Amino acid sequence: MALFRNAKNPSGFRRNAKRWIAFIIAALLIVYITVNYYRIARQSTQDETRRADVIVVFGAAEYAGKPSPVFRARLDHGLTLYKQGIAPFIITTGGNGDDPTFSEGGVGREYLISVGVPESKIIAETQGQDTNESAQRVAAITKANKMTTCVVVSDGYHIYRIKRMLADQGVTAYGSPRPGTKNLAARQRITLFLREVLSITLWRLHLT
Repeated sequence: MALFRNAKNPSGFRRNAKRWIAFIIAALLIVYITVNYYRIARQSTQDETRRADVIVVFGAAEYAGKPSPVFRARLDHGLTLYKQGIAPFIITTGGNGDDPTFSEGGVGREYLISVGVPESKIIAETQGQDTNESAQRVAAITKANKMTTCVVVSDGYHIYRIKRMLADQGVTAYGSPRPGTKNLAARQRITLFLREVLSITLWRLHLT
């Protein structure tokens, strides 16, 4: 091998060693991305709905107190699960972002009340400014109420990361993607999955 042929040539040896190290790092990086991409993609299509202590609907954008179409679709799916008796309570999540008046969690709660869910059956998490913060606060809420299992409602590509974050907090979560998230265009699906690989990597490195 060139690496050993150059053993008597220190500069050549170092160059080849650096190339091999760079190759190994690149190969490991490709494997890491591929494995996590596969896990995210597989989870995105799995409906693990089963009886649990609570349904958790993760927030999306809200506009002046009204849920965005994506958020409404998540809330409607959570409502369907609630009506099916999957769990006796619903948690809605999400802080106010740049909106000084409304929070995603609060908007989600008001929407569910407006469609017939009793106020006493809904808990709004209104402080989380990202998925990790919301997961931590959901874990605190469930532990305070002696809940150990939940059904997570979000877009399919988002659920793998949510489940990992909740598991890190000691909460068992089952994914139930909102309808419509399985039919994304190939380019959009690839972009979303790669973005999730980056997001979960930053979380694992404690950078988010």
